[in-house]
Amino acid sequence: MDIKTLNSFISVAKHKSFSGAARELHTVQPAISRHVSGLEAELGVNLFLRNSRDVTITEAGEQLLKDAKAIIELTHQAKTKVKRAQNGQIGSLTVAHLSSACLSFMATLVRRYKEKYPHVHVTLIEMTATEQIEALKNERIDIAFSRALPSSIADEFLSHCIYVDSLVAIVNQNHHLATRKNIDLSILKNEQFIIFNREEALGLFDETILLCKKAQFSPNIISQPRHMQTLVTEVAAGLGVAIAPYCVRKLYSDGCHFIKLNNVTTQIPVEIQFKKTVTNAAVNAFVDISLNARDQIQKSMA
Repeated sequence: MDIKTLNSFISVAKHKSFSGAARELHTVQPAISRHVSGLEAELGVNLFLRNSRDVTITEAGEQLLKDAKAIIELTHQAKTKVKRAQNGQIGSLTVAHLSSACLSFMATLVRRYKEKYPHVHVTLIEMTATEQIEALKNERIDIAFSRALPSSIADEFLSHCIYVDSLVAIVNQNHHLATRKNIDLSILKNEQFIIFNREEALGLFDETILLCKKAQFSPNIISQPRHMQTLVTEVAAGLGVAIAPYCVRKLYSDGCHFIKLNNVTTQIPVEIQFKKTVTNAAVNAFVDISLNARDQIQKSMA
């Protein structure tokens, strides 16, 4: 029982005629007869009652007709779905992101993607840079929006820079420096510091410590929150000052004042990362939309 045979059977049932089926399928009547006879022999039933003038479908034939139409429809659907999957139009996509770095544009990217690919299920997961590295290695996510990957795994992934951030000082709005637009880092040497947890962003923590040493002091660290929103909230509460990427201003930062740091040129890139050997076509489509939005994102994060 194959698709060609079922199509012949359906056409005979439709036209109640072997010759009519042959005309519809652009073949010869003996070929149609062979298809139907072979199908009857395979199933061990008569599908049609034939005489010199009429072709009448049997009860067994009626049952097969229902199933045959369903099979043909499923075949068409399968072909369509395979093509759509190849083009990234169906399937699923899991995207991890740093909330503080991507909060202002992630919804827009997903919305644009869903407008073009409404049948792809998109899952957004908020993860720290460390969590994203593990998730990429274990293939639990398809795309990461994160900091630069460590050299130990970087060769396995493709990375594109979305925008480059800078480090700033964050103080409470009532702090004596809250009127300043820029300062030397050394001015903060006697302050209590809130620094993002090293386990969640090793590079950021180490760079902050290094910058303080260059400014000839070791920071008095009183808190190492694991979430950037917590860091911002603690500064707003007056618990201390912080050094963090400027993007954290996009979080709820009421009560905070952001100050540029003189002579600090550290670049903090946000990259889109995905497996080099990607097999999910939906990934490439999302990456294309993200890269097309790069100029707009860079302006909004400047």
